[in-house]
Amino acid sequence: MKKHLLKNKVHKLLRQYYKITQLEKKFIPGKHKVRYSGSFYGSEELIQMTDTMLGGWFGLGIKGDMLEKALSLYIGSNSTLLTNSGSSASLLCMASITSDLYSDRIEKGAEIITPACTFATTAAAIVHMGMTPVFTDIDLGTYNPNIQMIEEAITPITRAIFIPHTLGNPNEMEKIMKVAQKHKLLVIEDNCDALGSEYDGKKTGSFGILATCSFYPAHHITMAGEGGAVFINDPRLHRVILSFRNWGRGCWCTSLEKDRNGACRNRFNFKIDDIPIDHKYLFLTLGFNLKPVEIQAAMGLAQLHRFPTMASARRRNFAQLLRFFKTYENLFILPRSLPKANPCWFSFPLTIRDKVTFTRSQITQYLERHLIETRTVFAGNIVRQPALRRVKYKISNLLTNSDKVLKDTFFIGIGPHITYSHLQYIQETFDAFLSRHSRSN
Repeated sequence: MKKHLLKNKVHKLLRQYYKITQLEKKFIPGKHKVRYSGSFYGSEELIQMTDTMLGGWFGLGIKGDMLEKALSLYIGSNSTLLTNSGSSASLLCMASITSDLYSDRIEKGAEIITPACTFATTAAAIVHMGMTPVFTDIDLGTYNPNIQMIEEAITPITRAIFIPHTLGNPNEMEKIMKVAQKHKLLVIEDNCDALGSEYDGKKTGSFGILATCSFYPAHHITMAGEGGAVFINDPRLHRVILSFRNWGRGCWCTSLEKDRNGACRNRFNFKIDDIPIDHKYLFLTLGFNLKPVEIQAAMGLAQLHRFPTMASARRRNFAQLLRFFKTYENLFILPRSLPKANPCWFSFPLTIRDKVTFTRSQITQYLERHLIETRTVFAGNIVRQPALRRVKYKISNLLTNSDKVLKDTFFIGIGPHITYSHLQYIQETFDAFLSRHSRSN
């Protein structure tokens, strides 16, 4: 059988297999789990990944290059580099701005403003690169710091703001960028939760000099389980981040180059102490290996193609749950966004109000017993976490709301896997629990 006919047969079988598995997944309330998130894909992803594997090239190649270009176009960034996770993307951002390879580098020991309500590896990237995180509080409902909180955290040795768009909810980027310009601060966006979110008609991830994205299965799209990206808006940082991602080597030539002399046309003419050396083994910094592989990029391309539909489902599910929980606004602080923000929410967060007659543990355990998955908002107040006990950090003012999140906030899923049947069951289950409780005076 000719190769192209055999490939078509494989594609047909993959589509048939996917259709059968989807029929087996019909949701039965009370029997099947309502996942807070998870991978959401179709037969096209399976086909793209299979074709890539059969092609025999496993390291980043044509699909990786295509996905990087597609993400840059979608976000509006100058360029994009894929990574093996969103956490690695954060590490690369912090490594690059402190590197001797960057002409406007930040000195070690400098202060970086970031909220205390965060994910662990956002803070970890700051600490691992020898800088001091300065933690601000957040507003309840948006789960982001307001501009006053950020300004109060600025000191003479502040050099950057590392700002997460928490749960996909955009920060007030117009004011943040003005404050950063006034104080000559770099802005790096943690966009891991926020693919597709916009502020004032502009995609989050396109405001700062750098931004991160995560393609972990729980996030908006995935790259076969893990994956991430750095969105680069300062062209000087592209080769710096490329070097750190690729072992620290000085070669910027890609695997797509056919010429043995590479993209630079000068691969074998570099020297160390007058000794000729292959540019691929010239190391400019002590870097890492934080690359994904080609099969992940193949899935990412297919996911990005279907993302408008997935984003629409997220917004629809969020809106439905917001209408439902308006009935219980006396019990919960409901999520809210800023006037110029158009979030592509990661999840639906709820914060239990003070003096309510039930605890977070009681309601989340009830939901989990009824097979509705819940999660807390990541680290809550990260300075309370054991990992921070021996870390040098500063606190800007009280972290009252971050403590409230640590104690009283949880979220449920709104991803594209959530259907009308799921929403009905979620609402019925909340009604059954909440009907027995009322706000205490």
